[in-house]
Amino acid sequence: MATVTLRFYAELNDHLPEGRRRVPFEQSFEHPSTIRLLLESLNIPVSEVDLVLVNGSSVDLSYEVKNGDRISVYPVFDSFDISSVEKIHPRPLRQPRFILDVHLGKLAYHLRMLGFDTLYRNDYHDRDLLMISSTEGRVILTKDRKLLEEPTVTRGYCIMGKDPREQLLEVLRRFDLFDSTDPFTRCLLCNSLLRPVTKEAVLHRLPEKVKGLFNEFQLCPTCDRVYWKGSHYEKMEKFIEGVMGEERRGM
Repeated sequence: MATVTLRFYAELNDHLPEGRRRVPFEQSFEHPSTIRLLLESLNIPVSEVDLVLVNGSSVDLSYEVKNGDRISVYPVFDSFDISSVEKIHPRPLRQPRFILDVHLGKLAYHLRMLGFDTLYRNDYHDRDLLMISSTEGRVILTKDRKLLEEPTVTRGYCIMGKDPREQLLEVLRRFDLFDSTDPFTRCLLCNSLLRPVTKEAVLHRLPEKVKGLFNEFQLCPTCDRVYWKGSHYEKMEKFIEGVMGEERRGM
């Protein structure tokens, strides 16, 4: 039997029982064991871990834990440069791309509204999420913590909030995205990047009242939807201003 001292940081503590959060604690295990096996025994999703220090030195998941080791475990550092140490994941994620499970449709809508590359379909199965995440390097956002325990998942986050607005703020804070927004550049329906289009090119498709009120339009090259800055646009602008304002106030 071997014993180590563990300390988890930031949101990784959400996976631990109350008495073990944000404090060093001892854990005993049958030797030999690896960092991966140790984390899994504590129900810590490996997909949410980016850096492990053992006695002050960075190690990977295959490191064989030794009696007396002091282990510090950190979450994914998507907004910090820690390239000088041995990260769990092979590449830093500076411009995250997302894929969302079937429970997060409104969150997908809001992320697209802010310009983030976000895949979502209400018929995605877990196998679809896993395959697309792996092949396209997308972060899985899900309400299902067990999905993130799959060994093929390298980027994932379990959404805690219930309200879509709360969920959006959670993602923006978690991945430090407040300075990376680019609103109204993606199609809200299919996620494609929009392109400007002349009024003449879409005139035959516009409602009569729109023809006389607006002159700037965007077109989705994939689903062919036309966008203009109508009343719905104004409501979305106010929504975005409110979300950004909450971050400025540190809420």
